[in-house]
Amino acid sequence: MSSIGKLMKQAARMQQQMERVQSELASKTVEATSGGGAVKVTARCDGTLAGIKIDKDALDPEDVEVLEDMILTAVNTGLSEAKEIANKEMGSVTQGIGLPGLI
Repeated sequence: MSSIGKLMKQAARMQQQMERVQSELASKTVEATSGGGAVKVTARCDGTLAGIKIDKDALDPEDVEVLEDMILTAVNTGLSEAKEIANKEMGSVTQGIGLPGLI
């Protein structure tokens, strides 16, 4: 088989693996909290949020900014952890692929 044929097969196989991993990442979740657990965020490893829970004791109409900060912190932490997992799993699909001239 020619080199280009082998490369095409390898690329097709890698694309199938990447699609499988992306599908799996959509169902994997991480949880992050802030404010001592007052805000809990569940993030999917595909970069989307699955849920946000806010303890009713964290609701203070006089101090909305604190709640906003807790939500932002929990969301950013959750998405960061999810991205780290996604990068690691996608990296395992592409590792060892050396395409001359690309990198």
